[in-house]
Amino acid sequence: MATRKPKMPLATECNTPTASAPSAFREEHERDVVNRLKRIEGQVRALITMVEGGRSCEDVAQQMAAARKAMDKTFYRMMACSVMEAVSCNEPSSETVRDVERSTRILEKYA
Repeated sequence: MATRKPKMPLATECNTPTASAPSAFREEHERDVVNRLKRIEGQVRALITMVEGGRSCEDVAQQMAAARKAMDKTFYRMMACSVMEAVSCNEPSSETVRDVERSTRILEKYA
């Protein structure tokens, strides 16, 4: 019988006195990610309607590409949240936080 490895703490599980700050940050970004996913869900439902309605392959492909791009942006937004939580657990300087925010915006925009 294999033994289980102990669970490693997630980046969101801070062991500092400021542990409540990441949770507030997380709540804001969680709402954003959930809202994005709900919009994507609507796009996918519309795709199903398009396919069932016999729309052209090009029309469907264009909408699939848009849904895929929205999913990619949502993924990058979620990863940006993860990075920000990790940084905030280490009591960074405001300059560090600004640099990380700028980097995550660039990632979201161009990735």
